[in-house]
Amino acid sequence: MLIVHHDHASPAGPVADRFAALGWQVADHLVVPAESFHAPGVTTAFPEFSEFDAVVVLGSPWSAYDHELIGSWVRPEIEQLRKADAAGVPVLGICFGGQLLATAHGGSVARSDTPEIGWADIETDDEGTVPGGPWFQWHYDRWQLPPGATELARNPAASQAFVLRRNLALQFHPELTTASLAGWLANGGTAEAARRGVDVAELLARTERLAGEAAGRATALVDGFLRVCAAAHP
Repeated sequence: MLIVHHDHASPAGPVADRFAALGWQVADHLVVPAESFHAPGVTTAFPEFSEFDAVVVLGSPWSAYDHELIGSWVRPEIEQLRKADAAGVPVLGICFGGQLLATAHGGSVARSDTPEIGWADIETDDEGTVPGGPWFQWHYDRWQLPPGATELARNPAASQAFVLRRNLALQFHPELTTASLAGWLANGGTAEAARRGVDVAELLARTERLAGEAAGRATALVDGFLRVCAAAHP
């Protein structure tokens, strides 16, 4: 399986751990290296998504529609997602990755009137696939569902999960750990969170308190993804 990391500060955490524990061989592709973080309009040679048995597309500090800034790689990535869909490859899209799935398959992404930073419960129609949380949120955009998609979860701020064929899109971050949150905060997140009135110390403390149960929910979510979207695979 392939995990696409869009920046250097976003490991796949318990999501990758669960795939590895189930026997999947995990390959990683980093799009924007650390030295290009403040000038992310890089070029990258994506592996062919259609050649993998599953793909996980992680989050990003940039917006799916900001083609002037990241169009050099986001357009090719969207095309790779379409190829994966045509080939029947299961794809799990997380936050930005979920927004790319919406974009790739006929939906849209726009700035949200209700951005979210922190832990939030969601209303789910399928607890076995997408548990109700709390889940960690850090997003300023939200999607409009693509044609044919079934929404699985939502909250007052945004649609939180949908399934479309063998694609599962999430708006939240099941991969987050205390260490990865610290990495986000060190790469501009502290100032952004404070600007929006978020108590960063409390955010870190709550993330630490919830770490064990959050990892358990991430495990359940990966199992749900494999059951719903990848039943023919290991």
